[in-house]
Amino acid sequence: MARRIDVTGAGGVRLAAWEFGDPPKGEPAALLPEQRAAGGSAPGDPILGFSGQDPSPGVLLLHGLMGRASHWASTARWLSERHRAIALDQRGHGQSGKPPQAAFTREAYVEDAEAALEQLGLAPAVLIGHAMGALTAWQLAARRPDLVCGLVICDMRASALGAASQREWADWFKSWPLPFATLADVRKWFGEDDPWVERPNPARGEFYAEVMHESPDGWRPVFEPDQMLRSRETWVYDAHWEELAQVRCPALVVRGLDGELGRAEAQEMVRVLPSGRYAEVADAGHLVHYDQPEAWRTAIEPFLDAVLTP
Repeated sequence: MARRIDVTGAGGVRLAAWEFGDPPKGEPAALLPEQRAAGGSAPGDPILGFSGQDPSPGVLLLHGLMGRASHWASTARWLSERHRAIALDQRGHGQSGKPPQAAFTREAYVEDAEAALEQLGLAPAVLIGHAMGALTAWQLAARRPDLVCGLVICDMRASALGAASQREWADWFKSWPLPFATLADVRKWFGEDDPWVERPNPARGEFYAEVMHESPDGWRPVFEPDQMLRSRETWVYDAHWEELAQVRCPALVVRGLDGELGRAEAQEMVRVLPSGRYAEVADAGHLVHYDQPEAWRTAIEPFLDAVLTP
């Protein structure tokens, strides 16, 4: 089961939030007629199908750049056995709004996550973020500690990546052989033929197949590459240690052994966090939760149990 709930983000951008699996048992609350017709809730409306009495602990999952909420489906399903787990399609991604005039700034992404927590009635919640989503999570936790009771940071660096990194990404987008004729071609290129792939990685191919949609001329990304670059340029030149040090809730830093976050930097992030912990997942690259879903669960579940259990 996947249920869409619309949220209104910064500047009025419509965001799609998703509940995967059966939500925890609770007292159903009445939905408005337009919510029933849409199979979810109206934008900005806090009525979500549950009453506010004794709510299950909330979890908000934030994907990385180019990702989408469905990348969290397996995580959200096991979380939903005991908790209210919602995955958000962030602006410019998935089924959320992609208006050309929208802001793709750090501030906008953080405000969107803040709006989601408040409109979904999840707070105080645990934020689980991957890559750019992890940065959004810790920046929100630093700014609004009242909304966040725990934090999982998955494979995101706190150090500045610099101008060369941004140029590499721009060149990489240009190298994509768009449009792809079939989804099999998508899987093969991103899993094997992409120059950034050091060895065949079927999980990576599947990850990118999920962010493609069929166009009249073939398969293209559901996002606009220009919007992705605009999003990235608002954080890639800066270091983010200061906000990390302002996070007061318990936080877990997770890295894939072959991911983009090195062990030394991850351990320094744990040291900077006032209440930081560390975990790593073997045989995983940057897409930790997607590469090794069972090992990912083993790495984070004890932390979540400690934070979310009353």
